[in-house]
Amino acid sequence: MQRPIVTHFFDETSNTFSYVVQDPESDACAIIDSVLDFDYAAGRTDVRSANEIIGFIRENGLVVEWILETHVHADHLSAAPYLHQQLGGKTGIGSHIVDVQEIFGKVFNAGTEFARDGRQFNVLFNEGDTFTIGSLQGYILHTPGHTPACLTYVIGDAAFVGDTLFMPDYGTARCDFPGGDARTLYRSIQRVLALPGQTRLFLCHDYKAPGRESYQHEATVAEQRTANVHVHEGISEETFVNMRSERDATLGMPTLIIPSVQINMRAGELPPAENNGQIYLKVPLNRF
Repeated sequence: MQRPIVTHFFDETSNTFSYVVQDPESDACAIIDSVLDFDYAAGRTDVRSANEIIGFIRENGLVVEWILETHVHADHLSAAPYLHQQLGGKTGIGSHIVDVQEIFGKVFNAGTEFARDGRQFNVLFNEGDTFTIGSLQGYILHTPGHTPACLTYVIGDAAFVGDTLFMPDYGTARCDFPGGDARTLYRSIQRVLALPGQTRLFLCHDYKAPGRESYQHEATVAEQRTANVHVHEGISEETFVNMRSERDATLGMPTLIIPSVQINMRAGELPPAENNGQIYLKVPLNRF
């Protein structure tokens, strides 16, 4: 089985892991789940995190073939447009982005200028689609539940699961955002856990479960099967759905959900400037 070289980058402000996935036989690579830094209080963006990735890629003489998103993130802004401008590469996300755009286009009253057909991305992936990173072969698992458009990118012995799973001691993604569904998530997770046991699962977030001192970003399928506190072997669908529904009812909204979704549903592009030349984000009152 092919074994890509995976380098992680961590943004502690949003607890987000981004990845550079390299073909060991060439200079080809992909970037997965990048972060655009955002100071919410000041309404100011910054590219520190993206520049760290750019510096790594240039230092190692890599060529970016893909800039990929596992889903429309609700907890951080994507740096995909900036990375695309600096490094090239095709942007990609799941084809069900159109469902997310339809849902949140209405939530934010985005207007007719906001296209809801996914055209903001270069490629929309469907279940079973294949892609390459140099000599590496990858394919798509559609793993909805957290959002309708969630994907898992399986590349050799590595799989990038987004928010679908966290570290075994922390559990699984929430399902209470518009378009989320706990039953769907359980079934998606079973598909991930059906991968070979040695498959390395790379996670989009870590929040350090109680008692753990360090952030972690990787676990094997075998470890998730035996130890995931929410969905290890023997947990039934009904048990999971009840747990997830009760747990989600206690959770507050992510700090950056309002700016993140408005920008990420546009593939990381900012909303169009208004007639005074200023860009604004909307805050829908009493909606979330």
